[in-house]
Amino acid sequence: METIKIAGTEDTPTVILDSKSEILEISGRSLPEDVASFYDPILNWLEEYAESPNEKTVFNFKLVYFNTASSKLLLDILMKLEDMHEAGKDVKVVWHYPEDDEDMQEAGEEYADIVDVPFEQISY
Repeated sequence: METIKIAGTEDTPTVILDSKSEILEISGRSLPEDVASFYDPILNWLEEYAESPNEKTVFNFKLVYFNTASSKLLLDILMKLEDMHEAGKDVKVVWHYPEDDEDMQEAGEEYADIVDVPFEQISY
């Protein structure tokens, strides 16, 4: 599988999807102008990855901010992970949030309530 590495900007998160090194991570700020075109390659990659995932899949979210449009696409990512989990794959989501950021903590809690995937929250 091809690795996806997208360098973050003011408006777009850093994305690393590397099945060989087992790093699946989105970090930074997510408020891309065209949210669908930014997240489409990520969702397509996950679709392909789900056909033959690693023995254990840990997806790290390390976002410091995301807008409403991004929140829907983040949920789409989580739904793909939920599909893998329901198919019997070992999947875990780790939601990292700044210790003093209640909004990001609550966002992680809300996502954890919506999807049926093992979910861990870590403050830093």
